[in-house]
Amino acid sequence: MTTTMTAEEHKERSNRSYKLLLMFAMISMIMMFAGLTSAFIVSKSRVDWLKDFQLPAAFFYSTAVIIGCSVTFHLAKKAIQKDNQNATTGFLLATLVLGILFVVLQFAGFTEIVESGYYFTGPQSSITTTFLYIVTVVHLLHLAGGLISLLIIIYNHFKQKYNSTQTLGIELGAMYWHFLDLLWVFLFLFLFFFK
Repeated sequence: MTTTMTAEEHKERSNRSYKLLLMFAMISMIMMFAGLTSAFIVSKSRVDWLKDFQLPAAFFYSTAVIIGCSVTFHLAKKAIQKDNQNATTGFLLATLVLGILFVVLQFAGFTEIVESGYYFTGPQSSITTTFLYIVTVVHLLHLAGGLISLLIIIYNHFKQKYNSTQTLGIELGAMYWHFLDLLWVFLFLFLFFFK
């Protein structure tokens, strides 16, 4: 006996599949950062490890900004679930602006570090700043993927592809941005307390 799947059941199954794929991708990213932070901890025992290194002020500001990204993306998701297109547009654009500001602040932090006399590569570099650079740049690469997906979501939103019954793109984007937010907060706290 064969059963046919309704369009709604097919849509729900597809949505679950996309969310599961995103979860697997996020788990693999967690594994990579777990490896990097483990190497960081092991390297702290080196004699050339900088004990008095301070994180730049820009990293503190960028942490607040990325938390703001999560808030605005969450509000965009809530707005589209209520078919409030104008609010969704505003919150998505705010997320984009905050995401770009996060990147700018990260590079401002790199500039602060170099201006303090610490370098990431070359003979004047230290293992401490090199690790900081690697962890931050790898996170920025993942954030670049988040910004690209956000631009696609904004484009699709302007094409009227989202409404209260079709929110998958915004849901997936929000999941990924919340993940990026939590990941950065973890990395920031890790670098702050385990330097």
